[in-house]
Amino acid sequence: MSVSVPSPAAAARAQTSEAEPAKNVRSLSGLLPFIRPYKARVALAVFFLVMAAVSTLLFPVALKVLIDQGLVATDPGERMMALREHFLALFAVGAALGVFSAARFYMVSWLGERITADLRNAVYAHVVRQSPEFFETTQTGEVLSRLTTDTTLVQTVVGSSLSMGLRNTVMGIGALGMLVVTNPWVMTQVLGILVLVVLPSLYFGRRVRKLSRASQDRVADSSAIAAEVLNAIPVVQSYNQQQREAARFDVATENAFETARKRTAVRSYLVGFIITATFGALLWGLYQGTQAVLAGRISAGHLGQTVVFVIIFVSAVAVLSEVYGDLLRAAGATERLMELLATRSPVVDAGQPRALPAASGGSSVRFDEVTFHYPSRPKQAALSNFALAVRPGETVALVGPSGAGKSTVFQLLLRFYDSSSGEVLVDGVPVRELALQTLRQRVGIVPQDSTVFSTSAMDNIRYGRPDASNEDVVAAAKAAFAHDFISALPEGYDTFLGERGVRLSGGQRQRISIARAMLKNPPLLLLDEATSALDAESERMVQAALEAAMKGRTTLVIAHRLATVLSADRIVVMDGGRIVDIGTHGELVARAGLYAKLAAMQFDLKPETAA
Repeated sequence: MSVSVPSPAAAARAQTSEAEPAKNVRSLSGLLPFIRPYKARVALAVFFLVMAAVSTLLFPVALKVLIDQGLVATDPGERMMALREHFLALFAVGAALGVFSAARFYMVSWLGERITADLRNAVYAHVVRQSPEFFETTQTGEVLSRLTTDTTLVQTVVGSSLSMGLRNTVMGIGALGMLVVTNPWVMTQVLGILVLVVLPSLYFGRRVRKLSRASQDRVADSSAIAAEVLNAIPVVQSYNQQQREAARFDVATENAFETARKRTAVRSYLVGFIITATFGALLWGLYQGTQAVLAGRISAGHLGQTVVFVIIFVSAVAVLSEVYGDLLRAAGATERLMELLATRSPVVDAGQPRALPAASGGSSVRFDEVTFHYPSRPKQAALSNFALAVRPGETVALVGPSGAGKSTVFQLLLRFYDSSSGEVLVDGVPVRELALQTLRQRVGIVPQDSTVFSTSAMDNIRYGRPDASNEDVVAAAKAAFAHDFISALPEGYDTFLGERGVRLSGGQRQRISIARAMLKNPPLLLLDEATSALDAESERMVQAALEAAMKGRTTLVIAHRLATVLSADRIVVMDGGRIVDIGTHGELVARAGLYAKLAAMQFDLKPETAA
């Protein structure tokens, strides 16, 4: 295993986050498109939130009335009745607070879960539509980190912190307003002091947000390492690199911890400063209130009301300081998610896509002077002035040394990339003018590395045509010589095959992949070393099945094992991204060129006798 390095995209983001001034919680505005569909529920949640805050603010008012009026009557009976009425009023306030708080909790929790699910779905759906160019510069583990960790942070904010913040904002403003109304001169002084608290808080807030973003990036780095190693665990263990990989992951985890520690330290300073400064300012106001009671300017109930309002205000500020930190963390997570959603694939559907003509007897394919460079290797041409025409129903094999450009032909034909120059045409229509779904519906592929999903054998084969019946699936499996081994599985076609098909052999996975392509029944079939993982007996069976499947359709075959392409109508010999020869097996051997050398090595014959 090679040591992972940050992807170019990740490096660019890191440089951007260092160079640009830190933004604030306005980054959360990226969530607005996901909130708008639920405006009615948001309005209902805000209503319950405000009513819960108002219920809290009514408590000190009721308490003031209890103290000033419930204890005024001199007759014990009248005092008892007055106290009973006022305590019932207090209970009514508490009951209202309980009902509105429960309703608020349900509504905001529902919104948090729903919006997060929509966001996660949107990001995932967007990522799976990206061209392979995206995955050349973005690690899978980083994407998974954003889909899990970042969306969980957003859920915490939308489903909890934001609600708490709004509720305490209403309570804090209400309590502060009542304090100003009841003690205008004193609270004016307190407000002046509180303004001085805000300025340092803004500085700390900027620092928390930058560190939150950096912390999420470090977590993504460790996730990327884990995803890479776990997908290659047999190689890691066969080379006895478990300890080294564990150490690499430990370094990444420690980097994430250290960044999180710095973020937590700065956030702790922020919380401590806000609470201490606010509490000190309000204690000054409370001291002034006690002096007013002693001087006879206000009543004891007024002072009691002031004390409760001070407690509500200080509690609100304390909660808001915590919420502010959560909002800053979520702002960084939202930025990362919005970056993914803002990514645009260079391969997109045509503005007004054309239709493909009906394909009878296979599709035609033409490469018209195509030149192509992979984005990660801009100076090296994978194909150079590549020109090839394939007739409907023809079987054409692509052979040549590794790096000759054979797989690139398939990549361009499926339009995973667009050519730098020249045109690729299917049935006479340039692939750039087709909808991607229309193009790929016409093509079936059996890749060299067979992909088996974590589901049943039946569903794996049906992946080629989701609406296929069970009988069609079984017929495709029989044609690919997969029926016997599938039937022998513990639950037959309903057997769970494990992650990446770990319960199957390489040859069995390949036959599942071949059955999937056969079920799709496309007019154009691409075989990329389709029999490479099969033993000699299985290869003979599958080769016979493939030859039957090739009838009536156009087939392009990539093969390193030349024995599998001897019956091809034409063999295209490639080297360095160019076509160096075309012909049948016998014609190419007779020319004593590159193909003859390859044939001599594989068949253990001299070039002149390889035919």
